[in-house]
Amino acid sequence: MLNLENQRFVIMGVANKRSIGYGVAQVLDAAGAEVIFTYRKERSKEAILKLLPDLKNNSGALVVQCDAEDDASIIKAFEEIGQTGKINGVYHSIAFADPEDLRGRFSETSREGFLKAHSISSYSLTIAAREASKIMAENGSIVTTTYLGGEIAIENYNVMGVAKASLESNVRYLALDLGAQGIRVNAISAGPIRTVSAKGVGGLSTILHQVEERAPLKRNVDIIDVGRTAAYLLSDLSSGVTGENIHVDSGYHIVR
Repeated sequence: MLNLENQRFVIMGVANKRSIGYGVAQVLDAAGAEVIFTYRKERSKEAILKLLPDLKNNSGALVVQCDAEDDASIIKAFEEIGQTGKINGVYHSIAFADPEDLRGRFSETSREGFLKAHSISSYSLTIAAREASKIMAENGSIVTTTYLGGEIAIENYNVMGVAKASLESNVRYLALDLGAQGIRVNAISAGPIRTVSAKGVGGLSTILHQVEERAPLKRNVDIIDVGRTAAYLLSDLSSGVTGENIHVDSGYHIVR
C-alpha cells in the first residue's frame, strides 16, 4: 500500500460522495495523507462535513472556502491553508458550463457561456497553481481532471470540450513554468462517471453504455479508479512525470 503519511494535499471540487475529488480523498486518506478540502458555497461545505466521518484519518479535515470564479477568494484560501503549513500537492476537479450549453448546437453557445466555462474549468487551475506554488513543499504535484471531449468532438459536450482542451494545454504550460521549482503538473482524463457535473451532459446514459460495450476492460470506471491514479501522480512514485494526460477510462480512448 502506498504510504503518504506526513503528506498534505488540497482537494478542490468535492460536491458530494459521487464527486471524483471525493474518490481521490478516500484513496489519499487510506494511504495516511492529510487532506484539506476547499468549497465554493455553504451547501458544498455542509456536504463535505457529512463525508468526513467516513474518512479514517481525516474526520477533522480542514475545510476552506474558495470560489473558483473569484481571484481574491482563491488567493485568500491558499493563504489560509499556508498558515497551517506547507502542502505537497493539489487535486483540482473544478468544471462548470451552463446546462443549456451542454445540449443542442455548439455554434449557438453564447459569449457569456463560453467565457464562463473557460474561466471556471480552465483558468481556475492557472491561478490555483500559482497560489499553491507559494506554499508547496519540495517536489510538489498538481493534478487536474479532464475528459476525452477535450481531444475529440463528443456530441453534447460542446463548450465543455473546448474548455477541457484549454485545460489540457494549461497543464502543459504550467508544467513548463513550474518545473524549475520542482513542481509537476499533470491531468487525468477520466471516463464518464455519474457526477453532478456529468448529469448536465445530454446523452450520458448512452455514453456510459458505449464505454461498457466498446472499452477493452468492458466496464466503466469509478471515482476510486481515478483516485488511485491521482495518488500515483501526487506521490513521489511519479517523480519524473509532468505535462502528461493519463487516461483512466478502461481504455476507451484507444478504440474510437
